[in-house]
Amino acid sequence: MPLLGDSSAVASAEERRLGDRIARELFRDPDYLDDPVLADYVQGVWQPLLVAARQRGELTPELDERFAWQILLGRDRTVNAFALPGGYLGINLGLLGVVSSRDELASVLGHELSHVTQRHISRLIAKDSAQTPWMIGAMILGALAASKNPDAGNALLVGGQALAAQSQLNFSRDMEREADRVGFGVMTQAGFEAQGFVTMFDKLQQAARLNDSGGYAYLRSHPLTTERIADMQSRLPLGAPHPVARAPLMHHAMMATRAKVLSNPGVDALRVWQTQADDASLGNAPAAQQAGILYGAALAALQLRDVALARHNLARLQTLAATDAKSAEPLRWLDAEINLAARDLTPAQRFDLATRLGLTAAPTPPLASLRRPQLMLQTQLALQLNQPALLNAQTQTLQTWLTVQPQDALTWQALARLYAAQNQTLRALRADAEAQAARLDYTGALDRLRAAQDMMRASEVGGSVADHIDASIIDTRQRQIEALVKQQVLSP
Repeated sequence: MPLLGDSSAVASAEERRLGDRIARELFRDPDYLDDPVLADYVQGVWQPLLVAARQRGELTPELDERFAWQILLGRDRTVNAFALPGGYLGINLGLLGVVSSRDELASVLGHELSHVTQRHISRLIAKDSAQTPWMIGAMILGALAASKNPDAGNALLVGGQALAAQSQLNFSRDMEREADRVGFGVMTQAGFEAQGFVTMFDKLQQAARLNDSGGYAYLRSHPLTTERIADMQSRLPLGAPHPVARAPLMHHAMMATRAKVLSNPGVDALRVWQTQADDASLGNAPAAQQAGILYGAALAALQLRDVALARHNLARLQTLAATDAKSAEPLRWLDAEINLAARDLTPAQRFDLATRLGLTAAPTPPLASLRRPQLMLQTQLALQLNQPALLNAQTQTLQTWLTVQPQDALTWQALARLYAAQNQTLRALRADAEAQAARLDYTGALDRLRAAQDMMRASEVGGSVADHIDASIIDTRQRQIEALVKQQVLSP
């Protein structure tokens, strides 16, 4: 619960609407990235933090229900993470590329989560009652854009109020200390090592000394002080030596590398990974470092459409990581990415890939066994194989996933493709509409629902029970989306 006193005049519902407004623009940003593999890795850290915050009473039932609690990834190479109104958090791939462990990532996410649960954002919004919510939203978007491109950021700032935006985004020192303290408690209760908080502080402090080129935007919005660093060190067990960053595990090293490759897709940058993989001294490096470089070389080769080279680097990586159990899944997913991109598999090889990915015509597996990267790869393979039984089974699997993850836009898009492959155009349009709605583009969702209704009228759909059910769902969703569109228009 907030300990600085909840003096906020901003209701949680109003804060969520403002967050939705900002998030809608971020979804449209070309830098927005929904990479299932990286998102799955981040969720593996994020979900335990949410559970711990609930257990500690930091995340109240009201905020838990009203706020989005959604993480948006951006390709930007700057080392930055930020909390937004309404429970949205942003993470740049630049940050994922520099953290040395899950513990360090947990320290950043726990800190940002605590800014939201302690209502710091709401208090900042209420601090200047002269600023209307829409202006504050524009200022926040402008400040985020300015971290990538000062000219673009200034264009978005209403009336050029750059100083006001900076003031609006910067938390007070008391708020920063509270987010440190609460975030520390949340991350340690979630099972992460306390040393991650201190080593992350050390890393950022060193970066502050050596780098003032704008690459560490996190430092400008979260200024470190000797007092804050000492406070985190004092929370370690009495007599414990000053912690040093943990040696990265293979799994983490591969995910950090994936973030680096996807954030810098230029041809020259991609070729550098192969140069590192071919370096004769690579074998002398720690195993995790070798794994990261080989993973980067394989993924970079795939980006350059050199499938043979990607397979060669993957084979080296598989040999290196053969005994590392936690690396098995990311290696299996990378293998599937490469083979799906190649499109040169024999029928026997495709059957083998389907087996390794768990794609069968059997009934839908239990929800607990489903992983989002695997779902997306299974869908790609089902579409390539184009067998009715597999398409139908994968459709049921995605439907099951969406019953508990209805805001998963990427899965709705995958489901739309599966429906289209089965000539179920009406359902494909509805799934595409849900994908747009999940990204808060209600106008786009409404367009697709109206197209579905036009199709029903043109073909006089309604002869079967299934047709009546589809028509009813589409009509109901259209009314719901129309109400959301009106709310967007009327919101200040």
